[in-house]
Parts: sequence; structure tokens; C-alpha cells
Amino acid sequence: MGDIQFNPMDPEFVADPYPMYHRLRTEDPVHHSALGFWVLTRYEDVVAALRDPRLAKEAIASFVAARFGAPVPAMGLSMLDRDPPDHTRLRGLVSKAFTPRVVEGLRPRIQQIVDGLLEGVAAKRSMDLIEEFAYPIPVAVICEMLGVPIEDHERFKGWSLDIARGLDLIWLGPDSEVGRRSVTARQALAEYFRGLIAQRRAAPRSDMLSGLIAAEEAGDKLNETELLATCILLLIAGHETTVNLIGNGTLALLRHPDQLRRLQQEPGLIGSAVEELLRYDGPVQRTARIPSADVTIGGRAIAKGEMVMPFIGAADRDPVQFPEPDRLDIGRTDNRHVAFGLGIHFCLGAPLARIEGQIAINTLLKRLPKLALATDRPEYRQSLTLRGLKSLPVAF
Repeated sequence: MGDIQFNPMDPEFVADPYPMYHRLRTEDPVHHSALGFWVLTRYEDVVAALRDPRLAKEAIASFVAARFGAPVPAMGLSMLDRDPPDHTRLRGLVSKAFTPRVVEGLRPRIQQIVDGLLEGVAAKRSMDLIEEFAYPIPVAVICEMLGVPIEDHERFKGWSLDIARGLDLIWLGPDSEVGRRSVTARQALAEYFRGLIAQRRAAPRSDMLSGLIAAEEAGDKLNETELLATCILLLIAGHETTVNLIGNGTLALLRHPDQLRRLQQEPGLIGSAVEELLRYDGPVQRTARIPSADVTIGGRAIAKGEMVMPFIGAADRDPVQFPEPDRLDIGRTDNRHVAFGLGIHFCLGAPLARIEGQIAINTLLKRLPKLALATDRPEYRQSLTLRGLKSLPVAF
């Protein structure tokens, strides 16, 4: 099918993957890559794959191990990489902390964090929006929820980046520099949490970490490996993606001044604006599954045990689902994007990410009405899974 050379490591693809997504969707929507996996780019196929219980996650670790001929060191699998019943049990433990009601209660604190950051830069007239705004907001929030001392965030910032980059090992291999750094960072973060867990065992608080320790001590819900894997997942997933939502979203608005002005004039549109920014240039571009049986997707037979990659970023620009998908429209209705995934692995932190994005972007545009890009070519992070900016210089 098709003679498309799909190379996810091509710098042009990293900078702007959308033209390639359109080409794949048109010419070879269920594409078998020369790298040995299936690439799904149609909305319909991506949704079907994310909802199909036969397309499992737990087998991915062993797939990577078999493919590279060496066991990939892991600190235990988090719920993100587990299938039911373990996934159901682990998710049930933390889901209570992320319900819309609980998250709504965090609104004043999130607003306070955002206001504080903007006061800090007000006199400067310019800033790196990622470093000085988009990154500190979700980090402060997830640290407070988990019970991680905020003054430690500089320590785990590098670990977090290395672990997030490790999501690309399918392409790069565990023996690559990225693979080694990812393993080292996981071990360092696990060590860090072991120390913190010991402190909370001795003196519990009213934070999520103390709650998880109580569940682990009860013995029937969580073991220590799972406790560590859950802490690492919550800390990293709790900020890596929201940073990208705020960064990518602000960049999209700055590149579409008509939409930016519209949002400044109608701040009540922020709810639909954030959904559109998530659809237009989402923080997570792809995920992966392994069929536990032979399956047919989009008319193509995929054998049990082969790697399938639903490209979320491609599904969210499918013209069959979204009229004029390349147009940013903050008032877009019927916007059923899949930026947070679908099915049992739907992003647990979606309500939190939405509120953080809404408060951050609305407050930014209100407090800095003359916000402007200070670069023609923003630099993207080298990541094939997460789409985000390394930095975003702005002036105001």
C-alpha cells in the first residue's frame, strides 16, 4: 500500500507533523511502517482501536524487550501500561482525587499560582513562556496534590524530561543514550519517592501520597512497586502534558490573531477554546497497543502481537470528523477530539488539565493584552510521543 516513507524522526515531521498525517490518511490510512508497526491516522480507526479491549497495553513492555533482545528495566508498570483487572484497581485508587468536583475546588489555588507568576514577570516586558509560565503552573499543582515539596521541583525536572523522552524507545531502542537516561531517571525518581514515602509513613498528612500509602498498608489494594509506579506516573503525567497544552495553545492563538482577539473580547469562550486548542495541536500525538488476537482495522488484517499506533494528533485533524480541520476556531461546536484518549485509559487528569489550561490562558490574555511572539521559529522538543515546545519567547 502506498510508497510513503514515514519517518517519525525527521526534523520536519517533529516541527509540523500535520501535512504527513494528511498524506497518510489520504493515501495509506492503515500504514505498515518500515520500522515494523502499524500507523493509524483516521479518526474512525483511532477511536475503534482505543475502544477495543483486544488491543492491550500490558504486552507493550514485553514487545519492546523482545524486539530489542534485552529486558527493558522497569520500575513496575503503572496503570497507564496495565490492562484490567489491575488497571481497574489502580485507577480506582486515584480517580477520587481527580473528579470534576474535587478539581473545581482547586480553582482558587490555581488562579493564585497563575497570578503570582504573571506578577513576577510583569516588569520584564518579555519572558520564555514555557520556562517562566507554562511549566511552573502544573508542577506546583501536582506537587501540592501529591504532597511533594515544591522546592524539590528543580531536582526532578530533569528526571521528568528524561522519562518523558523515554516514551520514544520503540524507535530509539533501550541501548540508546535516551534509553539509558530514561532508566537512570526512573531509578532516581523512585529513590526520591522511597525517601518521601518513609517520611509520610512516620507522619501522614492529608495529601494523596499519604492516602496511597494507607491503601498500600491495607495490603489488598496496592503493593510497594505499584505505589512507586503510581507516584512516578502522577508526577510526570500531571505536568508534562499540561505544559504542552498551555505552550502549544498560546502559540496557536498568537499565530491566529483573530482568534486571540475574539477570546480577549469573549473570555466566556475559554471552555470551547481550550477544547479546540487540544484538538488543533494536542500535547500527546500517539499511543500504542498490541492486539491479543488477530484483528481487522480499516480493512487491513493485523496479526496478534503486532504493534499498532493510533495517532491521536492525526485523528484530531480528520476532515471526515472535523469540518476544515486545519482551521483554528475557538467557537467550534461538536468537538469530539481524542486529545485525552478514549476508553478505559481516558486521561484521568483531564478535568484538572482543562481547568489549568482555561485559567492560565484566560489570565495571560487579560493581564498581558499586548502579548506577541518574539521568535519566527519556535523550537520543539525532540519527542515523537509528546508534542511540546522547548521554549517560547514572548514580548508584552
